[in-house]
Amino acid sequence: MADCQITCITKPHPDSPHEHITHVGNPPRWKWSREEVIRSIDAKTNTFFVRDPKTGKRSEVGVVRPSGRPAYLRTYADGDWNNNLLALNQCPI
Repeated sequence: MADCQITCITKPHPDSPHEHITHVGNPPRWKWSREEVIRSIDAKTNTFFVRDPKTGKRSEVGVVRPSGRPAYLRTYADGDWNNNLLALNQCPI
């Protein structure tokens, strides 16, 4: 199992606060779709995390499964779900 740091995200419209994340990555090493990351987390083949750029604090990435909606990725730190993924820069094309 690899422990993978996510350093960037891709959204269809980067400036929209309500857009969903379609891909995450750590260029130039890798870039995966949201679905690939969810499958990897579910299969326990990899773990994913982000680091706060100011504090260096680690937040784990988990899967949220809201009723009636597709699963999505979200970070978890200090006992709370938060939006550290949305604070990351867009991945290069």
